[in-house]
Amino acid sequence: MIRCAIIGFGKMGRTRERAIAASGKAKVVLVHDPFVTEFQGYPIAETPEAILSNPQVDAVFICAPNYQNKPLTIAALKADKHVFCEKPPAFTARQVEEIQAVEIASGKKLMYGFNHRHHGSIRAMKTLADSGQYGRILWMRGRYGKSVDHTYFETWRAKNEMAGGGILLDQGIHMLDLFLLLAGDFDQVQAIVSSLYWNLPGIEDNVFANFRNSKTGTAASLHSTMTQWRHLFSLEVFLQQGYMVLNGIKTQSGSYGDEILSVAKNRSIAPAATWDAEDTIKFSLDNSWSDETNYFLDAVLLNRPIESGNSNDALKVMRLIDAVYQTGHHQNGQLYNRLQGEALGSLK
Repeated sequence: MIRCAIIGFGKMGRTRERAIAASGKAKVVLVHDPFVTEFQGYPIAETPEAILSNPQVDAVFICAPNYQNKPLTIAALKADKHVFCEKPPAFTARQVEEIQAVEIASGKKLMYGFNHRHHGSIRAMKTLADSGQYGRILWMRGRYGKSVDHTYFETWRAKNEMAGGGILLDQGIHMLDLFLLLAGDFDQVQAIVSSLYWNLPGIEDNVFANFRNSKTGTAASLHSTMTQWRHLFSLEVFLQQGYMVLNGIKTQSGSYGDEILSVAKNRSIAPAATWDAEDTIKFSLDNSWSDETNYFLDAVLLNRPIESGNSNDALKVMRLIDAVYQTGHHQNGQLYNRLQGEALGSLK
């Protein structure tokens, strides 16, 4: 039985607590949150340090505000604890590299909460993409948006020094992670980062970004927004001989609608599919939280490597985010070559 502690007992902390309790593989022995007074009967640690120094804690779940993720992860690894940390892993790729150095030295398990990987629809898309039966991926398009009101900006999320960024780090990071999961890495980035409505320094409300792998030609387009005025999730993947389109995703709030995956394969010589060739699958249950938590707990119990949601995955996505922020404020639409670390000139 793994003895777990949770730092941060807001919405995400409570979600992780339920998954831990349901697993039968672990139990929560300590909880810390300076702003929460009701802990469902769990013992309270007055500080994060009280958790990290406690020899009765085997693993720590970090569900804190963004700016605490990196220092708490490093401190927990140095304290000989396994770590599960919510996204984002840090504010920059360089910071993730610093974490990795500590991770390697500690020999402990480290996993990040890229929860969307564990949805049934995403697993089905990954299996189909990897099978090769529809050929390779040509391009992808992802839209992830929500509407927020003034209460959003009464929290730490409205402070750049605490959040690290706006909607891209808050939500768009999940779509970027799915791009990487399905198609591998990208080395070219073009982006526009804007705050046209809320107009908060360092807290973007929209990101429009294009990504390309210069070797394979695979391209992806992302729109991450908090001025959608309605919650929306859409991931389209087009392959040489077919397509996969996921609209909606099951969430705790239910605000993104039904999770429906449509798949079609070109059955004729001409590169075209018809509506009646499309298969539609509706995913009615969201087991992603329990599946993700069990994956981490099994890695600890059985000493298995973290193969999905590991620090290398975190590093890849943060490198793309670095490139988006670096080039996204250029009004001339520069294309940024991430591998070379240089702008390639304006696109006209």
